[in-house]
Amino acid sequence: MSQETWSSVDHYFSRALAPSDAILDAALQASEAAGLPSIHVSPLQGKLLMLLAQAHGSRSILEIGTLGGYSTIWLARALPPGGRLITLESEPHHARVARENIDRAGFATSVEIRVGRAIETLPLLEKEGQGPFDFIFLDADKVSYPDYLAWSLRLARPGTVIVADNVVRNGAVVDPQSPDANVQGVRRFTERLAAEPRLSSTVLQTVGSKGYDGFAFAIVRS
Repeated sequence: MSQETWSSVDHYFSRALAPSDAILDAALQASEAAGLPSIHVSPLQGKLLMLLAQAHGSRSILEIGTLGGYSTIWLARALPPGGRLITLESEPHHARVARENIDRAGFATSVEIRVGRAIETLPLLEKEGQGPFDFIFLDADKVSYPDYLAWSLRLARPGTVIVADNVVRNGAVVDPQSPDANVQGVRRFTERLAAEPRLSSTVLQTVGSKGYDGFAFAIVRS
């Protein structure tokens, strides 16, 4: 199988199950025009996040890594009336683009963007009593994934779902000698998932228009 095949299949299912959406398309176009990197989730992956949060009945969502707000909009669509989403973004330029995209999507009051390094803003959320969150999505720098997991647990409750993107790294995750700091970050993250008695976890490998990668899924047990 090839990247061409994976992309063709992805586009087939996207057209059928996650077709073109003016709001989401505008978010991608605005992000591209602003020079943001094209590292957002795919439409099918975004819809998967939305369906997971909906099925879980999530009323409060934390996202670490906003980029242009594409996945944020998908997740915000899962919220019931009165639900809230806090998303953390380290780059002010990205946050400004995301704010416009999120407001255009109709989530100006339900989505809050916190600007700054997540490792610095996460303690503020705890201090403010913002948790516990029902659903937490990690999609930021992989080097810090182990720290983000630790903070996710502090801001979670029994039953909280934690999802982390980009954990397969095109297969490089299996190399313990990899010089890639992102790979090593994911490996440490995986080791902590395995060692954490409060979590039940798994990983799903994915192929598609975004290449070969995967999601880690965990639920807080106690």
